[in-house]
Amino acid sequence: MSDKKYKIGYTTGVFDMFHIGHLNILRRAKEQCDYLIVGVSTDETVESYKHKTPVIKFEERCAIVEAIKYVDKVVPQTSMNKMEAYEKLKFDALFHGSDWKGSEMYDKIVKDFAEIGVDVVFLPHTEGISSTLIREKANK
Repeated sequence: MSDKKYKIGYTTGVFDMFHIGHLNILRRAKEQCDYLIVGVSTDETVESYKHKTPVIKFEERCAIVEAIKYVDKVVPQTSMNKMEAYEKLKFDALFHGSDWKGSEMYDKIVKDFAEIGVDVVFLPHTEGISSTLIREKANK
């Protein structure tokens, strides 16, 4: 019998220029579930909402995430629609960084998932690191 709260967890990200903040999210998510599925955003998905192209190609970002011991399965994230992902993957919990908590988009996701018994768990954001900061430092 598992002592973890959830059977199947799901989290998503771009995971561009993989850093300690990414690792922290994956570790904290896996601590709370038996099986962790990670959606890695395709280049097209990132371009559609961030209006920039990731530095690291999609296939390489997937390979990096697949190599992390906390990750059980990697799937492409081709849409920001989390309910669409749920229909395919049937997870018990959606994990996300706390920097999105209280946003209009995530307030709706929390409400929609509550109606079907899926928890949305916000994990602490690692301060002082992001792919954007890495990109800025590299360009100096």
